[in-house]
Amino acid sequence: MAYQQIKAEQRGEVLLLTLNRPDKLNAWTPQMMVELVDAIEGANANKAIGAIVVTGEGRGFCAGADIEAVFKSRIQGNDPGANTAGGQGGLPSGLDWIGLCRSSKPLVAAVNGHAVGIGTTMILPFDFIVASDAAKFALPFVKMGIVPELASSYFLQARIGFGRASDLMLSGRSISGQEAFDLGLANAVVPAEGLMDKALGVARAVAANPDPMLRMTKELLSQNALERDMNVVQERESEKLRICWATPEHKEAVAAFMEKRPARFR
Repeated sequence: MAYQQIKAEQRGEVLLLTLNRPDKLNAWTPQMMVELVDAIEGANANKAIGAIVVTGEGRGFCAGADIEAVFKSRIQGNDPGANTAGGQGGLPSGLDWIGLCRSSKPLVAAVNGHAVGIGTTMILPFDFIVASDAAKFALPFVKMGIVPELASSYFLQARIGFGRASDLMLSGRSISGQEAFDLGLANAVVPAEGLMDKALGVARAVAANPDPMLRMTKELLSQNALERDMNVVQERESEKLRICWATPEHKEAVAAFMEKRPARFR
């Protein structure tokens, strides 16, 4: 697929995806999501890539859905994408963003500026969120006469708790990168000039680990997030363990330990 609204660049074992509508602060469109899905699926199939970083071109990360191309178009009776009315959260029908994010190789968001509405909700199921000290997060759905999407009413609570999630979603207020870190929304906050180094460093550290185990661990985290039956939790883990014991990745890790050398998974 030829990308028009994102850029893709492989940096060693990390794929860097950049939202690329800087003249509109990278305002989101259904086409942007189609391109992101294609790029992430391609990375997942590429053994040379171990992790994925998503950032924004220019001074914004993502200013939310494009008001004219998305909301105004829908009000006028035109679907802004490929059957977004039949899809999840305004996405084209057939796209499962949450399922993709939670089954993908590790995902790191490098939030360089404003992340508004879907600019925040689309990265909540990521594995790491690194914020610049120039970043701004906002979930102003109620102010737009709509409700949040992409399972964000679950993921925001999972990240920061019920009370804090209620505050951000019911007020629609904006918070800084520092406050996002203080609340637990972001994993780290760094000076703007160090954002990409930090995000790529996180991605490279994770990418040094074996792909199958990273993805199985993500699956366990997702499945067991609300599970109250510890027997079910243990059985899910045991099922994965039995798979791992027979893998070349496990054998390589044990051999590397015995031989006092770094393990080579890629």
